Amino acid sequence: MNKDLKIALNAARRGVETIKSHQTKKLNTREKGHHDLVTDADLETEKNILSFIEEHCPADEVLAEETEAHEKLSSARTWIVDPIDGTTNFAHDFPVYCVSVALWENKKPQVGVVIEVNRNEEFTAVAGEGAFLNGEKISVSKTSNPRDAFIGTGFPYNDLSLVEPYLKLFRHLMEELQGIRRPGAATFDLCCVACGRFDGFFEYSLHAWDVAAASLIVQEAGGVISDWNGENNWLFGQRIIAGNPEVHQLLLERVKEFIPAEQRDTVV
Repeated sequence: MNKDLKIALNAARRGVETIKSHQTKKLNTREKGHHDLVTDADLETEKNILSFIEEHCPADEVLAEETEAHEKLSSARTWIVDPIDGTTNFAHDFPVYCVSVALWENKKPQVGVVIEVNRNEEFTAVAGEGAFLNGEKISVSKTSNPRDAFIGTGFPYNDLSLVEPYLKLFRHLMEELQGIRRPGAATFDLCCVACGRFDGFFEYSLHAWDVAAASLIVQEAGGVISDWNGENNWLFGQRIIAGNPEVHQLLLERVKEFIPAEQRDTVV
């Protein structure tokens, strides 16, 4: 196994163990922003993940949601960590939440690990080596007909600036596509694209730690990732579209049709 993948996987597994130790406890929950929850489990999980990474890669940089959050990426080796993607689900005992660990170098993804805690699903990828679910190779779907397309999306909790055009887009897609789901964890949504459960996914108001690992998994599974202009500024741009090539193109066209240009521009 690739050395960095092994570190990422073991760090993520340590995070899963920490989360599971809190599942039967009363959680201490607070809002760090409007509708933006953080629990003691998030903080302890991130601490344990970062401790493991620091032990094995002391010279590397870190970007992590709860303690080392920033909106820039250097060319150095950087671990990007989301201890619990889907904290609101976790806080309400709703069973979709993930641990996400990525390694980027030279501003490109090198390793991605996402573990969905309740299903014990381990999604992994190394750049140039394909994508895997529990050790089995995965690929995006081959769906091309919109009437057969099944996609995921999300409803941002702290940025309502695009609600009106977003809902118009959502309504149109409800009529055009076979179905839309909102699990509540972007890392899981993207991994569902990678393994062919979803044919596509789009969302806004996301952060680097939400997409850094899972987007590599999608790409290594044969999928396409872009921002809402079809460009590559999705890590910090807060707007993302993912899918197999055909459904990605469809979603990109619909986003451009329903979202005004000034509102789909990448956030800098």
